[in-house]
Amino acid sequence: MAAVATHSTLFRASTRSNDLIPKSDITFSSVKFSSYTKRRVAVCAQSANGDSRHQNDAVVSVSDSPPSAAATTNSAARPKVKRHAISVFVGDESGMINRIAGVFARRGYNIESLAVGLNKDKALFTIVVSGTEKVLHHVMEQLQKLVNVLKVEDISQDPQVERELMLIKINADPKHRAEVMWLVDIFRAKIVDISDHSLTIEVTGDPGKMVAVQRNLSKFGIREIARTGKIALRREKMGESAPFWRFSTASYPDLEAAKPASTISRRVKKTVTKESETSAGGDVYPIESEDDISINQVLDAHWGVLNDDDSSGLSSHTLSMVVNDVPGVLNLVTGVFARRGYNIQSLAVGHSEVEGLSRITTVVPGTDESIGKLVQQLYKLVDLHEVRDLTHLPFAERELMLIKIAVNAAARRNVLDIASIFRAKAVDVSDHTITLELTGDLDKMVALQRLLEPYGICEVARTGRIALVRESGVDSRYLRGYSYPL
Repeated sequence: MAAVATHSTLFRASTRSNDLIPKSDITFSSVKFSSYTKRRVAVCAQSANGDSRHQNDAVVSVSDSPPSAAATTNSAARPKVKRHAISVFVGDESGMINRIAGVFARRGYNIESLAVGLNKDKALFTIVVSGTEKVLHHVMEQLQKLVNVLKVEDISQDPQVERELMLIKINADPKHRAEVMWLVDIFRAKIVDISDHSLTIEVTGDPGKMVAVQRNLSKFGIREIARTGKIALRREKMGESAPFWRFSTASYPDLEAAKPASTISRRVKKTVTKESETSAGGDVYPIESEDDISINQVLDAHWGVLNDDDSSGLSSHTLSMVVNDVPGVLNLVTGVFARRGYNIQSLAVGHSEVEGLSRITTVVPGTDESIGKLVQQLYKLVDLHEVRDLTHLPFAERELMLIKIAVNAAARRNVLDIASIFRAKAVDVSDHTITLELTGDLDKMVALQRLLEPYGICEVARTGRIALVRESGVDSRYLRGYSYPL
């Protein structure tokens, strides 16, 4: 029996007639063990004069032991919450965005950022959420059950090229403009709009770079921020174990000839050739013929870009919304579009300039009257703070694209020459592929993609359009086609 140190303290208090101990002098005894063994202790409350007839004995269990090894193991085995980047490859279909957002909303997951872009009739979602690996695995299984979902992957653990696009509008007094330009040069950013007292800056990079830029420019005063959310593509491996090696060798037989003949049989060569001629599934984007019947898709960026002689009044409208950063808000917003039959051409979700708020930028085709009614319906949402239709205002618009092309040694030089014309940057290279990063408007994206189609496009990840109003009041769309000076 370990030694016990006993401390007694006397408390004098008047008691009521119905007390269990009908005495005014009561002694409470407390005990403290010098060992760490779990023991059972008898605690007795009795009168001060030693009368034990009205004793009330209680046996309590006292534990003064340190955390056991089992408890330490359980705490260490507790699943950790991590940030995951989920890539969802789907066939383009009306209501697909609302259904994918609903899977996360029903399970209480808050989507930190979402970027989606269309290539032909397929779309690639890049969703960033935080959660445990076990629960995220169940969510991915539920996503795979959705109709027209082709592939769902968690690419967080793989080496990847991740990029994000941000437009940030800041206060820029003439006396601080030199310092702002110095920071813009350090972060390799670009000035897209300038006025007497503000600057609009375009920045691309990983999410860490976005935070650093925002932190350094906050001292000047941030007016608005529009972010696309992260898009990511896996870094391609070297050799025949790479995912797109067979796709590249089908386009460039000299890559196959460079390897020993014994490594790949003729039967495999025939299979590769056969697969390259058909429409491949997964994340390989086939080059489709121009004779295909065109239909209005939910994310079709070309639909809604109409000619000036169109008399129906249908045009693409760019909406900028500020909402609360809470789980399920994206499902509520996209549900308003889906229930009224609106097709979403582009969608970008990211953090705004105020903590706790997010900015959603979407492109929706419709007439001015129908879009006005849609805005009124959006204002009825509790978590929505502001909706602006930027269509008839001068605004700066940008998109971001990561595109992986199959190349050999000769084609790589041609691809880099084309990339330099479009001011695109090479962000990853292997012996059979090259990955380019491009920012610009929709026409620039489509033009580069069409020029690179003959080389063989392996993967494309595109963000939606983000836009900010130009404080200078200059609409660059009306400057195209005119020679300088005006």
